[in-house]
Amino acid sequence: QAQLVQSGGGLVEPGGSLRLSCATSGSIFKDLTMGWYRQAPGKQREFVATITSAGSTNYADSVKGRFTISRDSNKTSVDLQMNSLKPEDTAVYYCYAPIVRVWGQGTQVTVSS
Repeated sequence: QAQLVQSGGGLVEPGGSLRLSCATSGSIFKDLTMGWYRQAPGKQREFVATITSAGSTNYADSVKGRFTISRDSNKTSVDLQMNSLKPEDTAVYYCYAPIVRVWGQGTQVTVSS
């Protein structure tokens, strides 16, 4: 069964860094574009970043220059490195495979002093 299992996240002070990981089970994900989305309290889920199977990336303007999406050489995991975090980055972050509409379980990221 194709699944996405997330790890990482937590509480960090403004200006700090966190890394999220998304482990894939099932070879179907290797050739798919993968992405990260987030949902803040009281807001709709929004796009953060995507990466294609060839490694091309795309970012939301709000995170460009601060976040980096990557995938390992075996294409079995997708990471999101988050630097210079701001309070407005506080949200539940989700790994997502758009083509097959499979979501990870969600990971809380809280940026607060």
